[in-house]
Amino acid sequence: MGGASPVLQGALTEVARDIDARFDALLEVPSDPRADLYRAMRHAAIGGGKRLRPLLVQATAQLFAVDRDCAGRAGLAIECIHVYSLTHDDLPAMDNDDMRHGKPAAHVAFGEATAILAGDCLHALAFDVLADPATHADPFVRAELIADLARASGPNGMAGGQMMDLEAEKSSFDLPTVTRLQAMKTGALIAASVEAGAILGRLPIEGRTSLRGYARDLGLAFQIADDILDVEGDQQLAGKALRKDAAAGKETFLSLLGLDRAREQLRMLVDQAIAHLHAYGPEADVLRDIARFVMTRDH
Repeated sequence: MGGASPVLQGALTEVARDIDARFDALLEVPSDPRADLYRAMRHAAIGGGKRLRPLLVQATAQLFAVDRDCAGRAGLAIECIHVYSLTHDDLPAMDNDDMRHGKPAAHVAFGEATAILAGDCLHALAFDVLADPATHADPFVRAELIADLARASGPNGMAGGQMMDLEAEKSSFDLPTVTRLQAMKTGALIAASVEAGAILGRLPIEGRTSLRGYARDLGLAFQIADDILDVEGDQQLAGKALRKDAAAGKETFLSLLGLDRAREQLRMLVDQAIAHLHAYGPEADVLRDIARFVMTRDH
């Protein structure tokens, strides 16, 4: 994967394999009329994406010696939310994209109604996974994981950001509004991934300030890099349609800042994200590598 260090590449490959295996076990196709629903979920969930969010859970949980299976289950739950959001985002009523991860979007392969239900089910499965005692023996930890992911997914998080993104096609947004939009639409699930690792590690809220700063800066850096790739990227590498924001008349970090200032802001945010980890030693190197990767990735 372009821009990833060998260590990070290995970690991304390992977590992708783990998440695919977990989805494979979770989404076994039944021999009844729900079969196409499960096939659509498998189509959307297995074999695609960077799995950056589950890796953030694993890398943060590693700081506190959390059991890898617990972190894997929390990462799976967040990836369920991420995949559901992409499945719905691709629908004709939303972004109307026919391709996702280099293959037909779920609504193209299975029809709109099945794709909508597949997204609904992935959303529900996220909280089913977190509520299971296998995710953590302490019910208070499970409850905090559920509450945080619900907030990150809802009107004050990802879904609210997606609504603002729809409005962006009809309105002219300034830089603070675009920043808020992206902090919700993209940043909220990235922040939830880091927060999940801290929750699993039983880190008190007052001890999470630096990790939250890292996640905030990482989320904005990720979106600026995405805006740059949308203009300069290779559509075949991306596995989805590019240059749609400009065609829709949406304001982005790139349109508001210009390419040079956007690159400068990206570098500053990555440096800030890494600086937030100053209290941690080599155990946080994967988190540092993720920040650097965001700046250099090619898709």
